[in-house]
Amino acid sequence: KEIVEREKFKEVDGILFDLGISSWHLEKSKRGFSFLKDEPLIMKYDPSKGISAREIVNHWEEDKIARILKEYGEEKFAKKIAREICRERKKRKIERTSELVRIIKRAVPKWYLRRRIHFATKTFLALRIVVNQELENLKNALPQSIEILKEGGRLVVISFHSLEDRIVKSFLKEKERENKIKILTKKPIFPTEEEIKQNPRSRSAKLRAAIKIK
Repeated sequence: KEIVEREKFKEVDGILFDLGISSWHLEKSKRGFSFLKDEPLIMKYDPSKGISAREIVNHWEEDKIARILKEYGEEKFAKKIAREICRERKKRKIERTSELVRIIKRAVPKWYLRRRIHFATKTFLALRIVVNQELENLKNALPQSIEILKEGGRLVVISFHSLEDRIVKSFLKEKERENKIKILTKKPIFPTEEEIKQNPRSRSAKLRAAIKIK
């Protein structure tokens, strides 16, 4: 809403939320978003705001770290990883992504290391969500988008993990019950096999859409 007012445009025909992290952040930001690179453990989209991932792993209580890994990363070994983080930080500060990856590797069982999904994926995802308040921002922005849209305008959301998709699905159903929108996608739209071949990062994408009504 602030952007619309600041830039002075109204009667919006369509809004697209693309909730995925950009390739630039993973590959060039040097802020520790990727577990495949050895970088400072920051994970902030905006370096001037909020706390860093480094502060969380070095200062938060073990129970709180375990909770965010389980809640936001849906990590089944959240308690073991949190315990290993707290054990390591007693010896030295955890400053870099490579250090965190080694800690996670020690904490999880051997079979977990051989899965298709990298064993550090869920921990890094959870930290990134918390550092940038991603789910809170989504919950704040979705209602504003309905206010901004003109009648007949479209809202389209591409989400990349189940927590985001759950928020979007629940929001659209609630607004449809209030007769503010009509859902256009009864089930989410997934990328085709061809698209996944061209863009492997699209494999977990889900698209939902709705139209604003009277």
